[in-house]
Amino acid sequence: MSKRQFGLLGRNISYSFSKKYFTEFFSLGNYDTCTYENFDIQTIEAFPNIIASTPDLKGMNVTIPYKEAVIPYLDKLSKSAAQIEAVNVIRFTRKGKLKGYNSDYYGFMKSLQPLLLSHHKKALVLGTGGAAKAVAFALDRLGLSYTYVSREAREGMLDYAAITATTFEKYHIVINCTPLGTSPNTEAIPPIPYAYFTADHIAFDLVYNPEETQFLKKAKANGAVIKNGYEMLVFQAEKAWKIWNK
Repeated sequence: MSKRQFGLLGRNISYSFSKKYFTEFFSLGNYDTCTYENFDIQTIEAFPNIIASTPDLKGMNVTIPYKEAVIPYLDKLSKSAAQIEAVNVIRFTRKGKLKGYNSDYYGFMKSLQPLLLSHHKKALVLGTGGAAKAVAFALDRLGLSYTYVSREAREGMLDYAAITATTFEKYHIVINCTPLGTSPNTEAIPPIPYAYFTADHIAFDLVYNPEETQFLKKAKANGAVIKNGYEMLVFQAEKAWKIWNK
């Protein structure tokens, strides 16, 4: 059987979940012809070199900071990836074309859904990058409204300084879509007033390393239900495997 290679595109990704997950998945599933490696590049301009020099490549995951930057290099996008304007899965079609998909929104949606109660109607989405866009798309699918939070005040968004007790009374889901708090910079946290979290709130952090970030610890200390991004990653990885094998 011919070799099938997969990999992760990103920058500074030695910590990555994907390589460990898929290497174990291939081993346990007796996918002897499949391998997975990290393609750690400093700029997106190096992406075509990877394609040219890796003839057995059949699919890729994409992580920070290339979920949006990779799009111009692709031949096609799935409907959801086009709407989200961010890609975290690339499939190599039988005709050798590169098609971009987004499985982040699916992973997040499946992970958040079991926590939702009737009063969870509005979410604060911390960050405005590719991961935040996927989260917003998932919230739409779940019928929840949301507001982006960014470092600068922009139209239709809140800036961090504008978040008050009143904000927390209106928004009962707070989702960290920034890399703040990721190992090794584990003390970094989004600058929000954590004292206003209550038992009615969900604090969801897309970061999974460490398992409990400072963002989650501070929310939990005030009674919030917390969840990290690990399960979301597993769900999006399972979806990626299905996409590659279409």
